[in-house]
Amino acid sequence: MLTHPGFDPVALSIGPLSIHWYGLMYLLGFAGCWWLGVVQGRRAHWQWPRERIGDLLFYVALGVILGGRIGYILFYDFASFIDDPLRLVRIWEGGMSFHGGLLGVMAALWLFARSIGSTFLTVADFVCVLVPFGLFTGRIGNFINGELWGGPTDLPWGMVFPHVDQLARHPSMLYEAILEGPVLLGILWWFSAKPRPRGMISGLFLVLYGCFRWAVEFVRVPDAHIGYLAGTGWFTMGMLLCIPMLVGGAGLIAWSLRGRMAPGSA
Repeated sequence: MLTHPGFDPVALSIGPLSIHWYGLMYLLGFAGCWWLGVVQGRRAHWQWPRERIGDLLFYVALGVILGGRIGYILFYDFASFIDDPLRLVRIWEGGMSFHGGLLGVMAALWLFARSIGSTFLTVADFVCVLVPFGLFTGRIGNFINGELWGGPTDLPWGMVFPHVDQLARHPSMLYEAILEGPVLLGILWWFSAKPRPRGMISGLFLVLYGCFRWAVEFVRVPDAHIGYLAGTGWFTMGMLLCIPMLVGGAGLIAWSLRGRMAPGSA
């Protein structure tokens, strides 16, 4: 049985300024995505210049932060926002929604594609390969904060979260970190090594993420103020939000295979 280290969420304090680990994990995620983007941009079927990667990252960062935070408030914590509207801007306290971030990034990619005269799916296929690194660092931030823990377990890697109780629980945020990070990144990096029909990489990303997140939701404890949906005792908000991803991803793969649209290099 393991015990959560109980990290101080503040990594560094300089006078009144506090730098939180959660924010540092996001910065690390953006830096890693930029580096992966530069490497991927050198592939013969992409040939994206370094400057374009920097511009793309700016758009993506805005989409992630704005969409992720607004999505969390709307999907998971709207009642608290009504009582305390400033809750929206206190990102260092935790609370970012992947599904909200996804919608924010989609809007950002549409704007970016227009700015360079490309198509949304061309840009999305490029970005989807980079996203898992950011997901990984974000989940590590969840672990440092000691949030998104799982249900009780007797498995040898069960972890006690003292601020919750004294039960050994699934470290579900680490499950997500592994599946959404190295596993998803490895699959997409390998798959994108060759030219693929436009939209295929994006569709694969949506399906794989939806499957991984759905699986972890079975052992992850839902937010206390939401609980399980429809009195099922197992169906969570995370599962509900994954359904459009699974359906949309499968549809995108089918459309891509039928159309056989070549990947764009614009």
